[in-house]
Amino acid sequence: MLFARDSPICVSLVLFFRCKNNMNNLVLSLAPKFTKLQTLVLRQDKPQLEDNAVETIASYCHDLQDLDLSKSFKLSDLSLYALAHGFPNLTKLNISGCTAFSDVSLEYLTEFCRKLKILNLCGCVNGATDRALQAIGRNCSQLQSLNLGWCENVSDVGVMSLAYGCPDIRTLDLCGCVCITDDSVIALANRCPHLRSLCLYYCRNITDRAMYSLVHNRVKNKPAMWESMKGRYDEEGLKSLNISQCTAITPPAVQALCDSFPALHTCSGRHSLVMSGCWNLTSVHCACAVQAHHTASSIPHPAH
Repeated sequence: MLFARDSPICVSLVLFFRCKNNMNNLVLSLAPKFTKLQTLVLRQDKPQLEDNAVETIASYCHDLQDLDLSKSFKLSDLSLYALAHGFPNLTKLNISGCTAFSDVSLEYLTEFCRKLKILNLCGCVNGATDRALQAIGRNCSQLQSLNLGWCENVSDVGVMSLAYGCPDIRTLDLCGCVCITDDSVIALANRCPHLRSLCLYYCRNITDRAMYSLVHNRVKNKPAMWESMKGRYDEEGLKSLNISQCTAITPPAVQALCDSFPALHTCSGRHSLVMSGCWNLTSVHCACAVQAHHTASSIPHPAH
């Protein structure tokens, strides 16, 4: 399917491909005709896209800001080098599942695409390494969302570099980053005050120390945040946390987290605190769940 939008008063173009065949040739033929393109989704059901198509896009579409190349298994580092030179205004990039990219090419990309705000590296096991994260922290200070799901080569070194270099991080997915420890979460708690969503699924080295660091920084920042937000304090802080399979964490630490962040819910239909696989945390409840329990308990039962 091909969708394009243009008008005399709007230079913004949206081009969407979802082709079963010949995607590469289609991109080669159409890219020169859409020089004002700003958003391009090239998500594929089966790998078709090749480096020459990406190089063509980079040669003609210099206004591109949002690019989705997810599941492009055929692409090599040549594509990232082309992106680096072709898209200086790139703010959103999805290369999830692109396993052929190296950390060297990703580092190179960050040196030129310094306006990145949203970056999806899920499954990029060769590209998403500590070296790449150090480059992101060094060059992409505006970054707000990063997905590192199942990037098993990421360690505390990379996450700490990210925390120090990207203080505006709002959403961070570390699912399956099995090498990270509490030090990563502590760095995020200390350096990223705008963090709203954190996924630590299957990060089994995470302990209570990480949870209490989030609580401590919440309490430490409360007076200043309360004054600056003028009553909107509860709108700040963590709104989503996944600690599934983090079996070293204990109930008191997670309960302290729930008590400090009102937006974290364990109650039915509002699961913003996900704890599946942590059977030792079944006693943890959010404030509204506790209130609902108390309300139900206070209702007198009819006499029999």
